[in-house]
Amino acid sequence: MATDVIEQVRAWLLARNPEVTGIGWDEDLIDSRLIDSLDFPHLLLLLEELAGRELELTPENVVGFRTLRGIRDKVLADGAVSHE
Repeated sequence: MATDVIEQVRAWLLARNPEVTGIGWDEDLIDSRLIDSLDFPHLLLLLEELAGRELELTPENVVGFRTLRGIRDKVLADGAVSHE
């Protein structure tokens, strides 16, 4: 479920960074410059579209946006992921 969403996120990130050939589960998306402050709103909108719901940014889950594993385990943790 959430892994399918993560693979779509990975594909989105790779399309935005054609020089990158792979992204690990624990790679820091910000430190590795795969996303920056201008890309973050686009990532959030993509995740909301894929999840089929609005995502709330809280102090507890905001750090989860730094890695693919964090997005899966913290941001999308409730399992409310749409498969349209």
